[in-house]
Amino acid sequence: MSQTLLALLAFLPLLLAGVLLIGFRLAARTAMPIVYVVTALIALLAWDMTFTRVVASTLQGLMLTVAILWIIFGAILLLNTLKHSGGIAAIRNGFSGISPDRRVQAIIVAWLFGCFIEGASGFGTPAAVAAPLMVALGFPALAAVVVGMMIQSTPVSFGAVGTPIVVGVTGGLDKAGITEQLVADGGNWETYFRLITSEVAITHGIVGVFMPLILVIIMVRFFGANRSWKEGLDIAPFAIFAGICFVVPYMLAGVLLGPEFPSMIGAMVGLAVVVPAARKGFLLPKTTWDFPESTSWPDEWIGKLEIKIDQVAGRTPISTFMGWLPYVLLAVLLVISRTVEPVKNALTSLALSWSNILGEAGINGSIQPLYLPGGILLMVVLITAVMHRMRGGQLGAAFHESTRTLLGAGFVLIFTIPMVRILINSGVNQADLVSMPVAMAQFVADSVGGIYPLFAPTVGALGAFIAGSNTVSNLMLSDFQFNVAGQLGLSTAMMVALQAVGAAAGNMIAIHNVVAASATVGLLGREGTTLRKTILPTIYYVLFAGIIGLIAFYVLGVGDGLLNG
Repeated sequence: MSQTLLALLAFLPLLLAGVLLIGFRLAARTAMPIVYVVTALIALLAWDMTFTRVVASTLQGLMLTVAILWIIFGAILLLNTLKHSGGIAAIRNGFSGISPDRRVQAIIVAWLFGCFIEGASGFGTPAAVAAPLMVALGFPALAAVVVGMMIQSTPVSFGAVGTPIVVGVTGGLDKAGITEQLVADGGNWETYFRLITSEVAITHGIVGVFMPLILVIIMVRFFGANRSWKEGLDIAPFAIFAGICFVVPYMLAGVLLGPEFPSMIGAMVGLAVVVPAARKGFLLPKTTWDFPESTSWPDEWIGKLEIKIDQVAGRTPISTFMGWLPYVLLAVLLVISRTVEPVKNALTSLALSWSNILGEAGINGSIQPLYLPGGILLMVVLITAVMHRMRGGQLGAAFHESTRTLLGAGFVLIFTIPMVRILINSGVNQADLVSMPVAMAQFVADSVGGIYPLFAPTVGALGAFIAGSNTVSNLMLSDFQFNVAGQLGLSTAMMVALQAVGAAAGNMIAIHNVVAASATVGLLGREGTTLRKTILPTIYYVLFAGIIGLIAFYVLGVGDGLLNG
């Protein structure tokens, strides 16, 4: 079989996912089981993998799925717990009265608070939380959804306490094979993984510093009475200041603390600095901008769901401090669990592990329920229930809503992650072929050559667009990006970082995120209108990140220090 045909067969599962989800508009729950079956057939018939190895890879994928669902459940449960306790309402009330300027409100409520929600919860929740808050503040529903979607860029790689990196990148790479190479070169996986995390944080920080400004410009241009770019640019000093206040602590947290913390810490520091600055009018323009009178809004701007202030606010009076306290507690407990060795050892002592699954060498699975962010999140939920004096019925409602969300995400992941593990583990076969991601990488490296880093973030964004998730894009494509870098003799860590950055940007056009955000404000059926606007910041993001990649590889000579370095 020719190398080209092999590469096309290796690409087929990813292409099929795109065709079924975009071309035929099938739901992911229908499309991904089909893609899994096709992947397994290619592995068995074209790659001549043993049936046992395919089953073992599937079981490994299911163990990884349980780990990621545990994190999703904890993150969504904390958010729903705060919704029912009145904590989210208390946080929202803390934003009222900061500034009448809608541009300032968008930067503080959508960008900074939205980035924090992304860091704590991930999985599309920032737009679903921020959009109703903005409608309650007087934003048109469509503007709230468009602005909410743009949150899902810079903070997403470290969303849900780092899941896209902790689970997506780790699960998407051949960790065992890479560790073997690293040890042979005198390195180790932890150092290599920290390098990827640092490069993701720095690349996002450079690109993301302008995102608050872009967010405001698009809002003002499409939803202002004058449809003016200039009215958006008028707030550039304040918007860039807000961007800096977020990205500086964000980058430092990524480099120094690891993937769980950047988005939460960046947003907390940003809010602590930017909110008082806005109250004092620091760097704000002399004119105050607002939407046109609501009576003149086009029908497409208005959602079918009227969100009253008291609906969002809830009934339980809680102070703003008490509203924020569970998230502060989450950040503190995460830092302790990752940095205090006795605590870390105690939490990691409980592990459900399966080495050499079904006797297949190198196919291992492990779940650490207490150490994974899901375990920490569950502890915070229980503490919050006591602190906020919640009734059993309120906690039960939060649990019920979170379980329902989990079932929707879980069914898709049950097929997606095992499919990815079959791709990665296909290098051990009876036909003596390289793994499918390596076959794809060889084809791409030969076709595109040294300019490929420019396109690497776009590939990640397309993965997120197709899969609807940064984490799933990283699971599907990290090994492919790693191998392309190897073929081109470039830093594998930096190429994987470009994948993660692009996959984060792709969330701005991920259809199910648009649907989730639209549903919260009664705007279903107008997803295309939203996507036509959010494609603009997505293009900015992937191109800027690609240029940074080219500079890193060919001007700065960035290496791994470990592989190809």
